[in-house]
Amino acid sequence: MKSELVLPAPAKLNLFLHITGRRPDGYHALQTLFQFLDYGDELGFSLQDSLALECNLPELVNDDNLVLKAARLLQKETGTKQGARIRLNKRLPMGGGVGGGSSDAATTLLGLNELWNLQLSEMQLAELGLKLGADVPVFVRGFAAFAEGVGEVLTPACPPECWYLVLVPDCHVNTVKMYAHRELTRDTPAIKVCAALETYEEQRRHNLLHNDFEPLVRRLYPEVETCIQLLDNAGNSSIGQAMMSGSGACVFAPFASREQAEAAQATISSDTGSEVVSFVARGVNTSPLHRTLQNLQAVHQLEACTT
Repeated sequence: MKSELVLPAPAKLNLFLHITGRRPDGYHALQTLFQFLDYGDELGFSLQDSLALECNLPELVNDDNLVLKAARLLQKETGTKQGARIRLNKRLPMGGGVGGGSSDAATTLLGLNELWNLQLSEMQLAELGLKLGADVPVFVRGFAAFAEGVGEVLTPACPPECWYLVLVPDCHVNTVKMYAHRELTRDTPAIKVCAALETYEEQRRHNLLHNDFEPLVRRLYPEVETCIQLLDNAGNSSIGQAMMSGSGACVFAPFASREQAEAAQATISSDTGSEVVSFVARGVNTSPLHRTLQNLQAVHQLEACTT
């Protein structure tokens, strides 16, 4: 087999999420704080004449998969005739609010840009990514960010790189339906980016952060309500409140160390008989995808210097 370019597609958390209004085009105006996790999916890319996707979950191999949409968009926009075999190892939940599909799409754009030697800039790739979804640009750009607009206007941020216990409720929250729901809060006052970044840590310590989707999702999906209660009950060492990410369904709580997060995870597993899916991961402000690409580029430069 030809050499394979293997890249991560990390999860993200929304450390808060405010909906500040609805725009004339029908989209919602958001303010949110994105941070990456050192946990996620994995994609492998190798050159071949045609475009093909393989996945450990065969039901995800279809034309609606954002990996294929991203690859085809890149082909169309650049005019390249190159193909690729793309291998997707799916670990992140679908409809979980942790960016699985968007992250896969971003990794595909960056990975194929490298594999096909297209030399598009991150800005160009982010613009393409926005055509695939509002969360794709933050994964393409690769830095933790305060986001506005529909999520594409990004200001770099440095929230604390805590450890998180993430619970995966046994339900799939439909993002489109949540945005359309008449009971969704859409009038949270906008905050200035400087104020948001300067006071984030204080607000977290005093449990003042919120996600405008969460009250609605907790009412409609009892599985989410249960998981938040489990985190609240088990999180004596948590350094912030349990919160839902994105439009749901995953919920998380921050901890000062891996050991504390794993202790809370063990308590929940014991109390529920391991019925609740969960994982522990560290929040990181530089995407693992970009760290991997930077390391590969450094290796290529070293090889060029020694030949």
